[in-house]
Amino acid sequence: MDLTICVLGLLALIVDGIRCQGVYAPPTVRIIHSGHACNVEEERHTERVYTIREGETLELTCLVTGHPRPQIRWTKTAGSVSDRFQDSSVFNETLHIAKIQRTQGGRYYCKAENGLGSPAIKSIRVDVYYLDDPVVTVHQSIGEAKEQFYYERTVFLRCVANSNPPVRYSWHRGREVLTQGSDKGVEIYEPFFTQGETKILKLKNLRPQDYANYSCIASVRNVCGIPDRSVIFRLTNKTASPSIKLLVEDPIVVNPGQTVSLVCITTGGEPPPILTWVSSNDSLPQRSVVKGGTLTLPAITSDEAGVYSCVASNNVGNPAKKSTTIVVRALKKGRFWITPDPYHNDDHIQIGREVKISCQVEATPPEELTFSWLKNGRALRSSERMVITQTDPDISPGTTNLDIIDLKFTDFGTYTCVAALKGGGIPEISIDVNISSTTVPPNLTVPRGKSPLVAREGDTVELECLVSGKPKPIILWSRADKEAPMPDGSMQMESYDGVLRIVNVSREMTGSYRCQTSQYNGFNVKPREAIVELIVQYPPTVEPVFMEMRQGLGRPVVMTCRVLRAHPSRVLRFEWLLSNRLLHAGAFDTQRDETEYTIRSLNRDGWGEYTCNVINEAGAGKCTFQVTVSCDRAITWHYN
Repeated sequence: MDLTICVLGLLALIVDGIRCQGVYAPPTVRIIHSGHACNVEEERHTERVYTIREGETLELTCLVTGHPRPQIRWTKTAGSVSDRFQDSSVFNETLHIAKIQRTQGGRYYCKAENGLGSPAIKSIRVDVYYLDDPVVTVHQSIGEAKEQFYYERTVFLRCVANSNPPVRYSWHRGREVLTQGSDKGVEIYEPFFTQGETKILKLKNLRPQDYANYSCIASVRNVCGIPDRSVIFRLTNKTASPSIKLLVEDPIVVNPGQTVSLVCITTGGEPPPILTWVSSNDSLPQRSVVKGGTLTLPAITSDEAGVYSCVASNNVGNPAKKSTTIVVRALKKGRFWITPDPYHNDDHIQIGREVKISCQVEATPPEELTFSWLKNGRALRSSERMVITQTDPDISPGTTNLDIIDLKFTDFGTYTCVAALKGGGIPEISIDVNISSTTVPPNLTVPRGKSPLVAREGDTVELECLVSGKPKPIILWSRADKEAPMPDGSMQMESYDGVLRIVNVSREMTGSYRCQTSQYNGFNVKPREAIVELIVQYPPTVEPVFMEMRQGLGRPVVMTCRVLRAHPSRVLRFEWLLSNRLLHAGAFDTQRDETEYTIRSLNRDGWGEYTCNVINEAGAGKCTFQVTVSCDRAITWHYN
């Protein structure tokens, strides 16, 4: 009986051994190509080069073997995921890029891994060939006058075409091929400061026969079936660089919603120049219309203000450029602040004191800005006790002050600052400021239970400061514990109700936040401030996320799950499971950041997926271990 059991056990092990020998295999990889390759060659026996014409379809297939089925990933750097492709599936066997562009050339890697041994990696370099139409630019120079009637005139024709591989150029005058030394009046040379094969044709001391049609032919020797490209330039005794004129003022001041037309005309140039418009905002507004030399901007907005330039080019000399600035009238950000008499110890408004009300707006253009003051709706003029001043626009643009000297009871009331633009067409900004015995400086506190504020990652939180005073100032929020931006990317955020709302809060937002009173819309006194602590809890981050472990039958297996980061970290629990069956659970030792589970002797019942969940108040992190039998270890039998 014992012998039968032993034989059956041996047969089971043999079957297991055969099974694992036939199933488990490390990955291998090979790259094959299809599609429109011009050429595929081995370079220095270490790198394969795949040549393709721009606009064709790139198709590379990664042939892999191995078990478990290897995972495949294509990258353009050695194993990095930083350079993923936007227009292809990087996790398929076949990499497919339709209408490949020159910028997509480079070294492509196929990486296959299945947890057995090292990943298998193969690469191939993709070289994209192209040839653009050549462009001829012409520069002329005129020497000193000789005997008052003769000018020496030299012309340079430069030919440039973008290409891969490097381009070769040839020059023709009419049907005549021009080469160095074929004509004493012609030189063909490559300037020392250029790269590649740029060729300049120099016509010295122009002769009648030099006025002709010149052809530059660019060639890449028909590689990838790319044909030669050519361009013709006609040189005459009237050939001249462009000149233009703008039929508009500079600057142009307009109201928002107005239609603006900019007119540009050519005043010289042969061949006739081509006119284009460019903007200081990188691109023309979407609704703009260009017709000939006229640029029309319908219903212009403040965002479309800026410098607009007309550029004329005919490839002779330098392009001509004329610019004008469009200024769109605007009034925004009306603010005020109250400054009590600085010679008194307290900040309250009292009878007999001096009070200054300051009003500020942002105006475009600033020189058109005008201010007026009202008291209880009636116009107010400057007097001995009520002094109205407007600051120098160069020092503090858009600011006016009303000084009330020796405040009396009859001075209490509502003062209105009105800002307007002389050009009209823009609504005025009115700012009301109430001065009374109840006008008091601000005070700032944090509500009970609102600091520290505990939230979980991904929640929406509201940090709150209570502000009192009349009038209530704007509250400015900033980070108090480090020089870091606020959630919207700015260094400060404004709040009119004292609440800072953060959507989808992250762990990086943990820290101290300062709320403080702004001088705007309140008293110009030393800022009041308070601190709110924000604590963001997040689930444990653990390693390894996944690990495949192979061990011989009868051998021990030790699995370790390590905690990298967690908040809160003081109360961490763990639970080990095998296929959702709980094996062991407990709390973390405060001195350790890891938990272990040990299989003392691996048998077939121990194969499978082990999971370690590390849990805190915010959630759980998970380590996964795939435990399988290893066939590279000898199986030893002791038979008595």
